[in-house]
Amino acid sequence: MHIARSLAAVLAAGALALTGCAGDDLSNDSNASDDSSPSASADKGSVTIAGQNFPEATLVASMYEQLLEDAGYTVETKLVDSRDAYMPTFPGDVDIVPEYVGGIVNFLNTRENGDNAKPFEAGDGQQLADDGADLLEAAGIELLDISPATDTNAFFVTQDYSDSEGVTKLSDLEGKSVVLAAAPDCEGRLDCEGGLSDDYGIDVTKVLELGYASDQTYQSVIDGESQLGETSTTDGTLESQGLVVLEDDKEIQPAQNLVPAVSADFLAEHEDVADILNPLMAALTTENLTEMNGKMAVDRAKPEDVAKEFLESEGLLG
Repeated sequence: MHIARSLAAVLAAGALALTGCAGDDLSNDSNASDDSSPSASADKGSVTIAGQNFPEATLVASMYEQLLEDAGYTVETKLVDSRDAYMPTFPGDVDIVPEYVGGIVNFLNTRENGDNAKPFEAGDGQQLADDGADLLEAAGIELLDISPATDTNAFFVTQDYSDSEGVTKLSDLEGKSVVLAAAPDCEGRLDCEGGLSDDYGIDVTKVLELGYASDQTYQSVIDGESQLGETSTTDGTLESQGLVVLEDDKEIQPAQNLVPAVSADFLAEHEDVADILNPLMAALTTENLTEMNGKMAVDRAKPEDVAKEFLESEGLLG
């Protein structure tokens, strides 16, 4: 997923952001374990999850929380605006984070080697994790099983534009002039305007800084102000708006498979966490993740309800 902030912002905002997020705790009295429940009697101790505060990340954090509570852990979940906010306290005050392989590996790469460090660009999740193994080890972080579900940056057009121009993949736009509606930091980035221009040979005449998968970006493309918009591959709202993602056939996006990132020290003391979370990773696919995102975005379902329904349907809750 696209999250790009400076390290300075990390150090300035990180600790404050986490301490200020008690209101975003997914736990509440209605779903907390009581003394008579099997999980409460297990009493495996406390675990702190941190995650990003956008629907998909909230959904997956709720899945982690419900699975860990079901196994007997007391869970505190803190949701913040960006990866920058929780990484200064992970590992440490934070034990587990629902992550994306490319996101965390490239965050650690930038933190270690500076903002101009060459990013890891492998299109395969395991390869990307292997490439970042030294950075992960140095940070005291272990990645559990990598899910086949992946959520990378993606670019969309209207279905009408796709049909009339014969465009189904990004390479079909080679030589064409387009206006791009995207995140404010898109211009020049290898996984955004830079890659579209240099790798695909698309003439991006202008970047409108309307936001990542925002209502303004959708509307700009629908209205014809822009021809191309930036979103994610698991955006569950596109079809209902008459929009369609173009295939990244030259794979300019680094792999962003979902993966639990766990404090190495915490995992050494709680080895069962892998057995609790790895089956979830196996059950998630890009398709069912997109469907669940659609339930939240289009049907306005609550993340915790969508999470519970999925976990129960997969037989993952006891």
